[in-house]
Amino acid sequence: MSEIDDHEDTDEAFTAATLTQAIENQLEADSPAAAKATYNKLTLVGYPREEILELMAQVLAYEVRAMLDGDRPFNLVWYEQALRALPELPKEPS
Repeated sequence: MSEIDDHEDTDEAFTAATLTQAIENQLEADSPAAAKATYNKLTLVGYPREEILELMAQVLAYEVRAMLDGDRPFNLVWYEQALRALPELPKEPS
């Protein structure tokens, strides 16, 4: 493995950890409320905690990427709707 590959792996791990921490913070603060509601729903249907956090982090990553690509503010309404739709992930734009 090259240094570039190692660096990319490190960046991806850091990004995943940062997104997961953001989700943990949302759950602890109960804000947005959709975060806790989604976590509870997925727990009730049998998803393990790690998988729930990963799914929620993927939704957050999707919205952050769209926000940065579109040079626009965070869309909380979309984010909450996407969380509530889990375990179905948002569709990538074509």
